[in-house]
Amino acid sequence: MELPSDRRGWVKLIAVLVAIFAAYSLIKRALPDVDAQKVLEDAAGTLGNWTYAIVGLFAFLETGAFVGLIAPGETVVVLAGAVAGQGDTSVVLTIGIVWASAFLGDTASYWLGAKLGRDFVLRHGSKVRLSRERFAQVESYFGKHGGKTILIGRFIGLVRALAPFIAGSSGMAYRAMAPYSILGTGIWATTFSLLGFYASKNIDAVLSNSEHALLAFALFVAVVVGTILLVRFLREPENRARVARGMESRPVLRTLLAFGRRISPQARFVAGRLTPGDLGLELTTALAALAVGSYVCIAYGIVLSDAPRPTATDRAAADVVDQLRAGWLTSVAKVVTFFGSAAAVLSASAITAAWLIYRRHWIELTVLMVGVVAIFLGTDVIKEVVDRPRPSGGLVDAPGNAYPSGHASHSVIYAWIALIVSVRSRVGVSRGAAIVSVGIAVAASIGLSRVYLGVHYLSDVSGGWALGAAIFALLSAVAVFVGYFRQDDADVA
Repeated sequence: MELPSDRRGWVKLIAVLVAIFAAYSLIKRALPDVDAQKVLEDAAGTLGNWTYAIVGLFAFLETGAFVGLIAPGETVVVLAGAVAGQGDTSVVLTIGIVWASAFLGDTASYWLGAKLGRDFVLRHGSKVRLSRERFAQVESYFGKHGGKTILIGRFIGLVRALAPFIAGSSGMAYRAMAPYSILGTGIWATTFSLLGFYASKNIDAVLSNSEHALLAFALFVAVVVGTILLVRFLREPENRARVARGMESRPVLRTLLAFGRRISPQARFVAGRLTPGDLGLELTTALAALAVGSYVCIAYGIVLSDAPRPTATDRAAADVVDQLRAGWLTSVAKVVTFFGSAAAVLSASAITAAWLIYRRHWIELTVLMVGVVAIFLGTDVIKEVVDRPRPSGGLVDAPGNAYPSGHASHSVIYAWIALIVSVRSRVGVSRGAAIVSVGIAVAASIGLSRVYLGVHYLSDVSGGWALGAAIFALLSAVAVFVGYFRQDDADVA
């Protein structure tokens, strides 16, 4: 948010705020008897499943084609959430479509920036109401904040529409941009979809309390403006020194100042993890994997607990399996699926744990052990909660519920082991990538073998992979913090 820099700008801002309040009052008096709930229900019934296509298109075009410079995408996302709130669509699917579409839009914008460069936007920016000054404003923001511009800028209209393009044109690596985009688009999609979803449950109640909402909004704006002014003030070293001297002269504030100084290294660490650099990217990547894995696992769980029947993708996968089945392939699948059993996974984990102990990699050892336990327990708990029956006619015995697939969640352990080995063995980038690829291939083969053998639906396997990935992503994020503080203590000692 940019505040006016002169008196004329402040007058314009105040005039706009007054106009908003005046327009609201006039509309409320002119339309006192409108049944807003009925209007929303009619709109939801008219849009129906077309909502998915509309909101997905807008979410993509907002950054992929700079539409966000003209019309903010939050409006369409909130509307899609409201349609889901009326029961005409699924809010879980809405979030997923908005998330995926927004991320693809960021990706398209990034590659456009890498291909066309900043000169293209400067030449044609006027067509989408983009001046050189506005573009320079975002470039300046990106230059100061780097990768976190993609994450935080998702909630700032001008920055959101241009940040991925600038990332591409500035030469930022896609692998460095993508995790920030995944996190930002996920939070953005979830926030505004749920906002529309819950507000639409009783829109009349929302409108009847709109005065309170406007008051809250006014207070929020005041806090934001005050925060911006405070940050600008404290940017100057002399001002910070003056404030510190004033706080030290008062006992209560002196304690607060001492506490702030004590936690400032940790605060700088957290801020640093959102900026470019190997450690920041490592943590951001883990959080992105956690977000995606959690969403997939929870979304499938919600959908399948309400309707345990096969999904359209499940049926399509079953049709493919029917065409592929052969005696020799069934024999291979039975061998592959064994490696997802508890005996095989625990054996591989024990061997890896012994190697980590020998190499004295205690953090990785802890992540592996806790991850194995969490995956086994988490799989069993979710199976009981969702209570989805298995497909009939399986080629091997498989007791218990179907979702999520235990073999699929266990198989992620192989991918994690491969990642540990590739990093800690110092085998080089090429060999390390090959080792990780083998681990991922093993996990994929184990999961797909369960679908082939007819004991799981593809959605069961997808949920299992997502659960395993989310658990190890969470533990990896924790490990980054633990490793930092251990190193910090070692430096102090």
